Amino acid sequence: MTPLPNSAGTAPLLTLSGIQKRFGGVVALGGVDFELRAGEIHALLGENGAGKSTLMKVLSGVHRPDQGEIKIDGVTKQIRDVSDAKRLGIRLIHQELALAPNLTVAENLFLGQEPTRFGFLDRRKLKSDAERLRDELGFPELGDVNARVSDLNVARQQLIEITRALAGDVRILVLDEPTAALSHTESEALFTKLNQLRERGVGIVYISHRLEEIKRLADRITVLRDGRSIGTQAAAQLNMQQLIQWMVGREVTAHYPRPQSNPGKVALSVRNLQGPGVKGVNFELRAGEILGVAGIVGAGRTELAQVLAGVTAATAGTMLVDGNSVRLRSPMEARAAGIALVPEDRKRQGLIMTQDVGFNLALPWTNRWSRGITPNPTTRRGIIDRAVTDLGIKTHSPETSIGALSGGNQQKVVIGKWMESPPKILILDEPTRGVDVGAREEIFALLGQLVARGMAILLISSDLPEVLNLSHRLLLYRDGTVVGEGHSSEFTPEAVMATLTGHHNTPSSL
Repeated sequence: MTPLPNSAGTAPLLTLSGIQKRFGGVVALGGVDFELRAGEIHALLGENGAGKSTLMKVLSGVHRPDQGEIKIDGVTKQIRDVSDAKRLGIRLIHQELALAPNLTVAENLFLGQEPTRFGFLDRRKLKSDAERLRDELGFPELGDVNARVSDLNVARQQLIEITRALAGDVRILVLDEPTAALSHTESEALFTKLNQLRERGVGIVYISHRLEEIKRLADRITVLRDGRSIGTQAAAQLNMQQLIQWMVGREVTAHYPRPQSNPGKVALSVRNLQGPGVKGVNFELRAGEILGVAGIVGAGRTELAQVLAGVTAATAGTMLVDGNSVRLRSPMEARAAGIALVPEDRKRQGLIMTQDVGFNLALPWTNRWSRGITPNPTTRRGIIDRAVTDLGIKTHSPETSIGALSGGNQQKVVIGKWMESPPKILILDEPTRGVDVGAREEIFALLGQLVARGMAILLISSDLPEVLNLSHRLLLYRDGTVVGEGHSSEFTPEAVMATLTGHHNTPSSL
């Protein structure tokens, strides 16, 4: 790939030249070049660990480069910290949320810039300013601006980050996986806003693993691999297969490889299930199939997963596993019944981030390797080694900190910790959130293997192409209940979204 010439001979809005960054002995950036023009959306792609986030943290003042030059409007600039970046009109929306959970939505939106009256916080103006900002940006899903952030789900927290970044005078906007937790509707609102910013001359760097978004939004694409620039090309001149190959360094045969369907007996039967956020749900899930759950943010998908996995107790209705009635009051009881959950927020709910890889993989099986007074290190190591090998977890050793792994490998650990004695039913809530295209391929392949062995999988995903193409059957979920179901091949994306947003009703069975 070769860079496109800059139009009209004018200086680009942003030029990064020869950017290098090391962390100890690890080369994160090995001399990266990148150019951004005013009024363009420039996609920055690459697998986790390619250097995308590090490069953008250099731009936004989070990291200082070891070597290289940053120019804005053709003039060399020193960006020593985040304050320097803000003064230059650079805003970064991190993939990892950076909110104050004990504060309200409004307080987070204007943190450090709160309106005052007679030297005291003006809460009335704070609320009205936050509501005005929410409405102007077209994010009604942000909801009550007086809500405490700790009480919100990941999607709404992501919207707070986006709204906060768009509130200021922005010249360069960097978005790192901005739609990872957003519904289709929220993503559409964001895309509309990005197009408006592009028309105003804002330069936008867009980092995403969702290639459909890239194809739709980007003017140009730059690919990084192993901390180096592979090259830059106009988005219109690239095809998806070629793009994936540039990113991973190998050919990827299928972006969404639906496993062969071989459904067996009913593994899970749910009848009039009710609980917090769950309002009378009915469905059946068979062994050897993937049943998808599609719904917009606020529909109650995660609440359903938590009731099914015993995180929250059902208040009414019945659940049958292999025909036997179960009443689950804890994840431990769910595990004993053969149900395991991979939660949407792996760092807060699926992993112990202060521990290493081995600790996380062995933790569910403590009763096997630590019977009596003396633990059995051989048994423990066998459990860990089998998970690392079977799931292809890329780690230097089991003693590596879980936080040092890429998002894809962290997700493999969350899945792998249940595989020593595989569950009958695996519930996956947003399994590829923040996971790069290569790791996605590996996770999809793993799901195919598990289905082939007869496992029943409930797949919850806000990525509509993912849930449509991977699932054998699909549940449409709105307002805490199932509003449509059928074979995935019978649905179109347009029909699904029309039902999920309430524009028309889909028959309960197609």
